[in-house]
Amino acid sequence: MKKVIFVIGIILLFASCEDVVDVELPETEPRLIVDGLLRVDKSQQFIDVRIRMRETSNFFEDNPPTQVESAVIAYGVPNEFGEFGEFAFSSLTEEEPGTGVYVPDPNFSSDQRIRTASAEPGTVFVLQVTHKEKNYYARTEYAPAVPLDNLQQGDNTLFDENETEVIVTLTDDPDRDNYYVFDFDFGNFQALEDRFFKGQQFQFSYFYDDNLEPGQEVTVSILGANQDFYNYIDLLVEQTMNNGGVFETPVATVRGNVFDITGLDNIDIFDNVERPNDFALGYFAVVQGFSSNLTIQ
Repeated sequence: MKKVIFVIGIILLFASCEDVVDVELPETEPRLIVDGLLRVDKSQQFIDVRIRMRETSNFFEDNPPTQVESAVIAYGVPNEFGEFGEFAFSSLTEEEPGTGVYVPDPNFSSDQRIRTASAEPGTVFVLQVTHKEKNYYARTEYAPAVPLDNLQQGDNTLFDENETEVIVTLTDDPDRDNYYVFDFDFGNFQALEDRFFKGQQFQFSYFYDDNLEPGQEVTVSILGANQDFYNYIDLLVEQTMNNGGVFETPVATVRGNVFDITGLDNIDIFDNVERPNDFALGYFAVVQGFSSNLTIQ
């Protein structure tokens, strides 16, 4: 009986020592987040333009949608000096109030949708956004891709017996240096370059950590990429893999290609070399995509 009383006393002692610890997080100025990955399906007449605008928030909160004063995509083929002799543009508007999703303005005086035929190698797309009296600029060249040759489920595992292997096969285009981004569904991405299989058929395995159930369908997409977009996704994947939890300090902020150009008098200086802290988060890219579905066995 004395031992029971002693144990109860110890428990009460530790319970009485518990304090609520308030963690003071640093106050940071909210940044604009641009989710501007435009996937081009050449079988469709128009590009599905949907750009999501958000703003960074406190550490434990979701990033809320935000509204911008204006958003325009200009596109064309630049000359040897990188200048546009002729270009078209698409004016964007918020699809539904409060969503932060911007699409070609259906109420404009002319059709603002971007035809798929406009997306060809050499075509450059420029996104210009005004948000809270700041001007942002992103420039990207259309990146073609190759279709998937085959997609099948494998039987191997890498670290855990609950993993699911998916085997991807593609044939690289021999006429250019290619970079690819793979979207394996559920927010899983992987970057790949053709350095060691240029112009050849290539096969690799991807392992899902999630417990995929038999009968569940996954969609795997191959996206074209330029070297900058490849580097961006590769760094994002690396930081995600090394994440030690919500209190893990990231190695660095993963910067995209959306820059704050407010006050600049030379639009050609779009990478903010002398203004390293003036940028938005996210990325703007226009890429060809091919998708295949696979039912898990």
